[in-house]
Amino acid sequence: MLLIHRSILKELLASFVLSIIFLNFTLIMEKLLKLSRLFSDAGVPVTDMAKIILYLQPQIFIFTIPMSLLLSTLLTYGRMDADNELTILKGSGMSFKGISAPVAYTGLVCFIISMAMSFYIGPKGSIMLREKVTEILTKRAPMTIEEGIFNTAFKDIIIMIKEKKSPDTLSGIFIVDERKKGEEKIITAQEGRIITENDTLSFSLVNGSIYIMQKNAHTEISFGKYHFRLNPSTEPSAKKNNELTPAELLSASRESGRKQTSYLLEFYRRLSLPAICLILILLGPSLALIAGKSGKLGGLTIGLSVFAAYYSLLIYGENLARSGKIPVFIGAWLSFAILGAFSLMVFQRANKR
Repeated sequence: MLLIHRSILKELLASFVLSIIFLNFTLIMEKLLKLSRLFSDAGVPVTDMAKIILYLQPQIFIFTIPMSLLLSTLLTYGRMDADNELTILKGSGMSFKGISAPVAYTGLVCFIISMAMSFYIGPKGSIMLREKVTEILTKRAPMTIEEGIFNTAFKDIIIMIKEKKSPDTLSGIFIVDERKKGEEKIITAQEGRIITENDTLSFSLVNGSIYIMQKNAHTEISFGKYHFRLNPSTEPSAKKNNELTPAELLSASRESGRKQTSYLLEFYRRLSLPAICLILILLGPSLALIAGKSGKLGGLTIGLSVFAAYYSLLIYGENLARSGKIPVFIGAWLSFAILGAFSLMVFQRANKR
């Protein structure tokens, strides 16, 4: 039996590695396309791009590890069923639980890795990613600002210049600042200079005007010199939910009333996504039997359909919790409970066959 388990485990791990490479590549391309607009004119070195890809991995692994576990199980056990190996093993006296043991070993390892990614490595990776993007934009911002072109690389800020005398010396400056909602600013200046200060970027402007537009008021201010500071980051300065540790999420949920639901949903998601690996220990081999001899394409279709249904239920439950229609705990765990009940049912059915 150990020899059989080792043989199944070897094929299972090979399929798992190929699945996670494929899924990671697919998801990371979507994220890199979002960042390409920021980096298109900045001339980002290959080393910095490699770091960005590395920092993106923990957040992607949280989703791709369970998906890869299910896909690799469907591919491996689907192939065994197509070759009648499962029938032979059952005929030799092995129970379905015994045949599914390699999936249990793999699922437990995936659960531990996913918990580490979700609770510790993921938040650190998100913080390091934001800091790296900010560093790149701060150092290379002068390269992104071109004459006669609207620059939108900075969040809620539009910049256009008439002439660029040197990399950090500008003239004919026009800036729209929409960072503060309800109070938009339009800044014009005859000349200006770009100043880099640690992780922030500033413009030292000369001879210009500031037009402040509020809901029921309009203010115009003329200046001889004006120091305009901006933070060239793709994210707000405050930490986002995916950058907080579990302890920080729970602490924030106790202190914040309006955002309490958001923090709690993020905390429960950190638990439920890795816990899917435990459910897939039951679901994967059972679905492989249901797929029958449909081949690898059938297993792939079933696997993707299961996760599409799961994430749809997850989003639906979280939206119900945010609207206050159901308690936060129920909304966060609704999809997990449905998938768990379904997995237990199909596993018991497959075990009796």
